[in-house]
Amino acid sequence: MSNKGFGGALSEFRENVRYDLPASLVVFLVALPLSLGIAIASDAPVLAGLIAAVIGGIVAGAIGGSKLQVSGPAAGLTVVVAEMVANFGWKVTCFITVCAGCLQIVFGLSRIAGAALAIAPVVVHAMLAGIGITIALQQIHVLLGGSSASSAWENLSELPGQVAHVAWADALVGVIVIAVMLSWPLMPPKVRKLPGPLVAVVGATLVALFFSLDVEKIAIDGNFFEAIALPELPSGNWGAVVMGVLTVALIASVESLLSAVAVDKMHTGARSDLNRELLGQGSANIASGMLGGLPVTGVIVRSSTNVATGARTRWSAIMHGVWVLVFAVFLTGLVEQIPTAALAGLLVVIGLQLVKLAHMKTALRTGDLWVYAVTVLGVVFLNLLEGVAIGLALAVAMVVWRVVRAEITSETLGTNRSRQWLVRVHGSLSFLALPKLNKALNAVPDEAHVTLELDTDFLDHAASEMLEDFRWAHEAGGGSVHVVEKGKARLADAPRRPPRRHTMGFAGLTPWRKRPANIDAEADTRPPSLRSIIGGVDEYHQNHAEALRANMSDVVSSQDPDALFLTCADSRLLPNVITASGPGDLFTVRNVGNLVPPIDSSDDSVQAALEFAVGELGVTSVVVCGHSSCGAMHALITDDDSDNDVGPVRRWLRHGRPSVMAYQLGHPAGRAAADLGFGEVDQLSVVNVAKQVETLSRHPMVGRAAAESTLRIVGMFFDIETARVYEVTTTTIRPVGRNADALVTS
Repeated sequence: MSNKGFGGALSEFRENVRYDLPASLVVFLVALPLSLGIAIASDAPVLAGLIAAVIGGIVAGAIGGSKLQVSGPAAGLTVVVAEMVANFGWKVTCFITVCAGCLQIVFGLSRIAGAALAIAPVVVHAMLAGIGITIALQQIHVLLGGSSASSAWENLSELPGQVAHVAWADALVGVIVIAVMLSWPLMPPKVRKLPGPLVAVVGATLVALFFSLDVEKIAIDGNFFEAIALPELPSGNWGAVVMGVLTVALIASVESLLSAVAVDKMHTGARSDLNRELLGQGSANIASGMLGGLPVTGVIVRSSTNVATGARTRWSAIMHGVWVLVFAVFLTGLVEQIPTAALAGLLVVIGLQLVKLAHMKTALRTGDLWVYAVTVLGVVFLNLLEGVAIGLALAVAMVVWRVVRAEITSETLGTNRSRQWLVRVHGSLSFLALPKLNKALNAVPDEAHVTLELDTDFLDHAASEMLEDFRWAHEAGGGSVHVVEKGKARLADAPRRPPRRHTMGFAGLTPWRKRPANIDAEADTRPPSLRSIIGGVDEYHQNHAEALRANMSDVVSSQDPDALFLTCADSRLLPNVITASGPGDLFTVRNVGNLVPPIDSSDDSVQAALEFAVGELGVTSVVVCGHSSCGAMHALITDDDSDNDVGPVRRWLRHGRPSVMAYQLGHPAGRAAADLGFGEVDQLSVVNVAKQVETLSRHPMVGRAAAESTLRIVGMFFDIETARVYEVTTTTIRPVGRNADALVTS
């Protein structure tokens, strides 16, 4: 269950049980109604959802590579499972689940988990949206007192007739659930500690019982142990069975891996081992299929609840599975009191929540809206596999088109417009662009003086041959051709070697630890600790010094920075890169934790920098920039102040204690960071930036300049994993950039 062994796992359990136990109970309450509803939507036995929840929690929780992910039956597979149940029957569907689990274990052992994440996000978002629409179309019929059809088109076309013959009691129960679910985010925080789905289903059930409403209720044949059944081999149609295995394995794997990656962004602990996660998911699906349960995946709703309620280890997911087992064994009689319309209302909301407006806005801005729309329509009106395949094919086609497309223009220059011509080529110049290139070259009249400007990152032999032929023919006709090569790809190289893509990159952004070993390392007499940095200097002189020298001409004798940039000493934070600034732009001050000591502190380094930057250099802004996974913040949040041996680090970090107190008292910037999914260390880092901004606003010189509107005090936060920059104010945090709206709403 853990790399530490059984003894280490028990020790971990005892150490963290006070966090994991309450989290597991909350996750259990969230998982219970969802598991029942997903089983009904999948046309599977009701208890199959509980079996899958038990197995997902215990088996996937114990074996998987994501310590805080919670697994169980997921809405993303309901459409697939319902189709398999209709085609093969339930027990053969269980056989498919077992085989899919075996295939997932092969994926994990092959260590190809990272490759599964190469699917375009727009296709994944559209797939989930299509599944959500399909679920909503199915369950709206159940909510209205009817039964769903087998296809989305039938459900859509028969909806007006269902509305005309609505069963009002069922509709009332379903509407109550929908109303509670939609209004739950607006409830006070203390109320929201209860799981919204559970409150909605229990509330609707109590209304139905109190008023003795004539509604259809969940029917269970037998008890939990009677529902356990071995799978059956299919009697034929093995091609469809194999396709079902591939579909379940791929969708379950991708959904689990995407969920694990998302969960990693919500906490500051160890990242997930994605290959091990596939082993855990595969083992869970084998067990679930063998016992008569639904397919299992990692589920983001339960996982995010697990993180938000303070879980620390995988024991929370395991215990949640135990609670589901206890309920399924002893309390299944309560399930039979739940109206089917209540779970239908729950699934309608869950389905529609899979359709996210933020994903549509992102697809529109990035030019991928066609991919999104085609994938959604394919999933809804064809089937999931065909819809995803069509979406992926279109996404690949659009990527190829964007990669190979070159911008080619031709125009006249100067006063003698018939004699001076400029032909510009920007982008990737391959044989696919030859018709467009030929048209631009043919527009140039004979005997004209042509400047051929090539700003290309890719140039193949066919394109270079056309350009050389044009130059030879044009010069033979009395004209002239002057070639200006701005890009990395060169005409002279195309006939001599296979074409390759060239990129400019960032100077100095190749870490020493990732560079190839020096072949002359044995002959190098310098200490190993110096070889990396001296080698980096050698590379700088060879590749980047000339480019930097051109940008230093204005700052040779003096500096005139626009901002003082106060940030952490952490080696992963690059101020000039994240602000796209150059020499002379930033007056940079770095210390452990990006702290501003009080003005009466014995440490004068930050005060001296502020006085010089504001008073002498006249900067127009002071920026405080924190970052994710900050060691200083981690030390502050875990320091119990019980160690009497106070060294330089702890003495310095005392300047951060006001930030810790503000965070513990619920500082609004910390709450805003929590809403974005940041873990507690990163939340403290955001609060710390806000507190340093407050400290600077009270600084005699800085505060006076800010009050006179001659200087701005700005807070920033850099998320290392996503490489995104956020603006921090004294009350909130928000993304910076053109995609800020999508980041806030996604």
